[in-house]
Formats: sequence, C-alpha cells, structure tokens
Amino acid sequence: MTVGDIAFDALTEEEVITHVRAALDRGDGGRIITPNVDITLRAAEARGFLDDASLVVADGMPLLWAARLAGTPLPERVAGSSLIWTLSRGAGLDGRSVFLIGGTPGTAAGPALEAGCPGLVIAGHISPPFGFEHTDFYAELCARVKEAKPDIVYVGLGFPKQEHVIDRLRPDLPGAWFVGCGASVQFVAGELRRAPRWMQRSGLEWIHRLLSEPRRLAGRYLMHDLPFAIRLLSSAVRNRA
Repeated sequence: MTVGDIAFDALTEEEVITHVRAALDRGDGGRIITPNVDITLRAAEARGFLDDASLVVADGMPLLWAARLAGTPLPERVAGSSLIWTLSRGAGLDGRSVFLIGGTPGTAAGPALEAGCPGLVIAGHISPPFGFEHTDFYAELCARVKEAKPDIVYVGLGFPKQEHVIDRLRPDLPGAWFVGCGASVQFVAGELRRAPRWMQRSGLEWIHRLLSEPRRLAGRYLMHDLPFAIRLLSSAVRNRA
C-alpha cells in the first residue's frame, strides 16, 4: 500500500514481531524502517534505505488516515517507540540479545529494557557523542557491535544518521535485525517522556513532542511536516474521488 511515495507493508505490530522471530529462527537477518510524516516527506532522500528494508511499517497517524481516505487502509500504526518494547518482549521469549545505540551516556535504557522483557539479553549499549560519524569513534562503535553479535540492533540516532549507521553494520551482521528507532532509546531510559496513549491514538503525539523539545522540533513540525500532512490527506481524498 502506497502513501506519499512510500510502499508500506500492511502488517500489525504483532505480525511484525512474529515475522522477525521466525526469521531469526531461520538465521535470516533484516531491517525495519518505520516512516513517520517527516520521513515520508523526505522519501527521495530515504529511497536507498527503503529499498534495502525488509519491512516498512507506518509510524504516524496521518499516514494511516491518508491510506484510509485513499481506500487502501493500513491495519494499524507501528511506532518504533512501541516496537522497541514489544519486539524485545518477543525476543526475550526466545532468549535473544539486543544492542542499543543512542541516548545519553550513563542512562538506564539497557537495565530498563531487560527488566521489562524477561529472558532478554542486553548485548551492549553505546551512546555515541555528537559528531561521532566524523571521528575514529565510528569504527570503534561498529567493532563493538560486531563483537557482541546481537540478534537485534536498535539504532536511535534520528533520521538519516541512524540509517547510515545501519548501512555500515548490516554487512558484518547478516543474521541480525536492525531497527532505526529515533528517540525510542531515550523513551526507554526515561530521558524523554512519551505522550499519553490518548494523544498517541488521536494523532496528537507530535504536539507533545513539540512541547517537549520546541527549539529542536518547531521548524521541522510547523514549517515542513504539518503542511505536508495536510497536502497528503487532501491528495488522498482527490485521488479517491
């Protein structure tokens, strides 16, 4: 099902977890991308990452609304900030390991995820410093992840940086699954608070994020993402008509 210029897999969150667990049992790795409105707006920039993805699921209520208005509904929102928990719980049932990249140094993301997901093994957690991709630390990061041999790698560095990191790691860990998950590591650690469930369900989570980080997100949300979302919905209505 296509929304904007992105083809999404029509899967529920539970189906995503089932797919990944079965693939890991077979020894098959993969990559999950969860485009929101911002990534959909930047679809041309994301094309190479999307083409490499095993699963592409919608993280954004406006994308679900647009799909429904176009007559090709997606089953539900699959947010990276939710998937990091549910996929880890599924991995814990199989005694699998995860590696976390992102967040602030010294945070409790690993212990928090481990405590909430019985059986899960935390293979490691790295909080790269700002600008690490231009330093020798990049090679050290990749070496540490490769050495840990995790089953799942969560990369929470924001788009597109996290996708470039995944591009670099994937060839060395062909049996692992990679998830670019934005602020999810910070949510797990308690560095940021996720919006209440009613805001998540009603498509208002972006307002909560905006109020939490206005200086960083105001330009992106108000000048780019919101106008694009309106155009996306209008286009869906016109195309169906």
